[in-house]
Amino acid sequence: MKFESQVKRLFIATDSCDWETVKEVFCDKVELDYSSLSGQPAAELKASDIIDSWKGLLPGFTHTHHQIGNILSVEKDGLASVFCYGTATHYLENEAGNIWTVVGTYDLDLVEEKGTWRISKMKFNFKYQDGNTNLPQAAMEALKEA
Repeated sequence: MKFESQVKRLFIATDSCDWETVKEVFCDKVELDYSSLSGQPAAELKASDIIDSWKGLLPGFTHTHHQIGNILSVEKDGLASVFCYGTATHYLENEAGNIWTVVGTYDLDLVEEKGTWRISKMKFNFKYQDGNTNLPQAAMEALKEA
């Protein structure tokens, strides 16, 4: 299904730091909810603000790998909902441990705009994390030093 491929494109583009493709798969405004991981409430954000935030973290890792699976989806009248499992592995050489892994599920809503499916809502449902939970801070510091 076309809308499922947009979800896949999001995660592939994120790992590649292909911000133009990320922008293409998002609506201009996206309801982003990582509250189960961050404790911050869900918010409607401009796609450009989400991308700027991700640019301030993800390129600081040597590698990231987002793997999704067990995809369930429904589509009706130009609206679609996708549920999937997600595992994100982040690698950065570090004395305290090189890997930080986050596991959970995603709920995504998409709308069809002019024949193109775009993500309008992205909710991450945190299950657990493992490894060096200080690695995100190290990645941000690595970006500042670059």
